Amino acid sequence: MTVLGIGGLLLRSGDPEARAAWYRDVLGVPVGAEGSDAVWMQDAGPTVFAPVPRATTDFASDQPFLLNLRVSDLDAIVRRLADAGVAVERRDEWETDYGRFVRLRDPEGLPLELWELPGDPSPQD
Repeated sequence: MTVLGIGGLLLRSGDPEARAAWYRDVLGVPVGAEGSDAVWMQDAGPTVFAPVPRATTDFASDQPFLLNLRVSDLDAIVRRLADAGVAVERRDEWETDYGRFVRLRDPEGLPLELWELPGDPSPQD
């Protein structure tokens, strides 16, 4: 017996419908109210699941976790976010061997990190 993966993430929300619409419309995440329309069949890929020190400065101290979402074409998503009026933070040190990262907050203040995996450097034959 083993855990196979993350089965869900439920977010307490003051306005669940509006928050779900933001994730759908701005980030393209197929999210809905609890039930079958909230099921998201994700692409296979890495998931980091790691406790961090309480004193971390990687995200706001008033938040218990940072939601990291794997993306493709980070630059296009950042443009879409800018068009929607969403502030995005970029830092040079977030361009790493592990990929590229940006940070933002959802409409209710939850910190989000978008992660674009590095491209495969091997030649494609």
